[in-house]
Amino acid sequence: MKTIAIIPARSGSKGLKDKNIMDVCGRPLIDYTIKTALEAACFETVMVSTDSEKYADIARRCGAEVPFLRSEFTSGDTAGTWDVIREVLQNYRKMGKIFDYVAVLQPTSPLRSVDDIRGVYKMIGKDKVRNAVTVTETAHPVQWCFPLDKDKSLGDYAKSSYSQMRRQDLEKYYQENGAIYLVNAKNIMNPEYNLYLDNCYAYIMPRERSIDIDEEIDLIMLKAIIENTNGRI
Repeated sequence: MKTIAIIPARSGSKGLKDKNIMDVCGRPLIDYTIKTALEAACFETVMVSTDSEKYADIARRCGAEVPFLRSEFTSGDTAGTWDVIREVLQNYRKMGKIFDYVAVLQPTSPLRSVDDIRGVYKMIGKDKVRNAVTVTETAHPVQWCFPLDKDKSLGDYAKSSYSQMRRQDLEKYYQENGAIYLVNAKNIMNPEYNLYLDNCYAYIMPRERSIDIDEEIDLIMLKAIIENTNGRI
């Protein structure tokens, strides 16, 4: 099957300034995702979708394609990731390139491995799997989570049947980690399409490779991991 990897990297950031291209241990953050995608050798095309020529130049130097920039709509705050993906697929179609599957690789998930990408890729077609999304186990049992009233009393938590249970006795819960989405390209062109309801299955990644760069503390943790493991965990 013909698959394109799309790395969405809009310029600017309301949290960490220009986080997608910030220096992380001598490399732009986006380079970690580009290099892993290329090394996985699962994709006919590895491209970066951005609204910035500066970002585009960096992405090209790292080895990705950037044949066009985003439109005004997909460069704005109101556009979602899947709006971006549909625009990219439409533009490639105009160039005569049609893909069976699209992989979305967020540059803020730099520690996904080649094996993670290949593992997700191999899921497609097995046991009728049509879409695949990476997840990771929640850092803390959701049964231990609780709301707080204005007075911040822990009385309700004390009454919970879970409050005295051991972690290993609680059911595991998982959450999306944003690292890899592998989706049927034809179907995702429909804005009403719900990939989760169409034979979508999870690929479980360990928490140590599921870091998502959103705040300064995430960046500190990422640098510590890379410096102590050379980025291979």
